[in-house]
Amino acid sequence: MIYSIDVEITAPVRDTEVTDRVRDAVTNLFPEAELTETHGEIQAEAHSMDHFSEQLHRQAILDTARGAFFENRNRDVFTFELKKQPAFEGVINFAVGNPDELGDMHVRVYVDEPEVEAFVDQIAPRTEEGKPVTSEEN
Repeated sequence: MIYSIDVEITAPVRDTEVTDRVRDAVTNLFPEAELTETHGEIQAEAHSMDHFSEQLHRQAILDTARGAFFENRNRDVFTFELKKQPAFEGVINFAVGNPDELGDMHVRVYVDEPEVEAFVDQIAPRTEEGKPVTSEEN
């Protein structure tokens, strides 16, 4: 399926942090992102979540991802927060509760095509007994 999305990632850079480490945290999860550095923040834009989806599958956290995606959904946009330290290690860890003292990465996904539900089904499919379920299997 062909899809059209815009992914905006912002990550605060605190005075005590090394900017390159925050940059690496973003690119480890979104390697195709184009980064811009402003004072105290890394901003990035991507048009694919393929690598992110592969990591969700590897970590077997598809249900967690679906919950995070649908929890903060508004029409054709969904947002979620990620912890920077695990991202630096290439690991997805959704931020819940109080923000990390160094700040969390904020991800906003604008879905143009297909509908949000279909896109989420593609990157984080529903599971049964921990295994992804595709529409062809139903």
